[in-house]
Amino acid sequence: MVRLEGLSKRYPQGGGVEGVDLEVGEGEVLVLLGASGSGKTTLLHLVAGLLLPDRGRVYLGGKEVTHLPPERRQVGYVFQDQALWPHLTALEHLLLVMPRPDRKEALSLLERVGLLDHAGKRPGELSGGQRQRVGLARALARRPKVLLLDEPYSALDPVLREELRLEVRVLLKEMGTTALHVTHDPEEAMLLADRVGVMAEGRLLQVGSPEEVYEAPGSLAAFLALGRANLLPQDGEVLAFRQEWVREGGEVEALVLERRTLRGEVLCRVHLPWGEAWVRLEARPGERVGLGFTRLLRFPQG
Repeated sequence: MVRLEGLSKRYPQGGGVEGVDLEVGEGEVLVLLGASGSGKTTLLHLVAGLLLPDRGRVYLGGKEVTHLPPERRQVGYVFQDQALWPHLTALEHLLLVMPRPDRKEALSLLERVGLLDHAGKRPGELSGGQRQRVGLARALARRPKVLLLDEPYSALDPVLREELRLEVRVLLKEMGTTALHVTHDPEEAMLLADRVGVMAEGRLLQVGSPEEVYEAPGSLAAFLALGRANLLPQDGEVLAFRQEWVREGGEVEALVLERRTLRGEVLCRVHLPWGEAWVRLEARPGERVGLGFTRLLRFPQG
């Protein structure tokens, strides 16, 4: 459904993307994960036609669209800040963008996103989560070949964010919508994606299932993109492991230095033969414990 070949775009002030090759299958939800400035949004803009590449090609549904304007690409875009029109109701937002305005279809779509009772309300009368639902419904009302989501939940409170992102995944799957979603949140990527693409410094480092990318990162940058990590320099290499890869009762001796509780989870700072690290552990400062590791990764230093 989406194919990018050697896609590159550089800005005079620096940043952009370089040599990105990517395919997104029909009905697939692919999440691009990376820190701010990694090139995620630039890539979405290139797919949407909001930017033209310096090099490379964009294909949608088997057709090259590299130089087509946005309105001819059949792409839906959900913005981080919703970008709603303040004078239009939720229903009017949908009718305005539909290829053939159909009130019944628009109301049905609003019902799918839980907004049927708010069809006559304007953005100023809606909550943040409701406005984001309007933005989603408006994008889907265009009957896009692919839906692009640009960190759409980042401005919402944590509880609402978790609720809405799961609802959206269910909706996309029910509708068979192809989606390219960008986020800096590893948890969001793991929850929403059929596949995850890890980006850093404008390059696509790795693409795979959430489990593949999490358990077998191809580089230190890909490893770090997936969240909490311990990094211990060792003779020109970096020894890397996640807190959940550690179990109590192994042969590696550790001295507990500090204990903290985070969202009901006990974490301990421990001294290992290779250095200090944070691990999930029920212990008290001063205790000596034996630890085992389900996985230890080594990456070149620097």
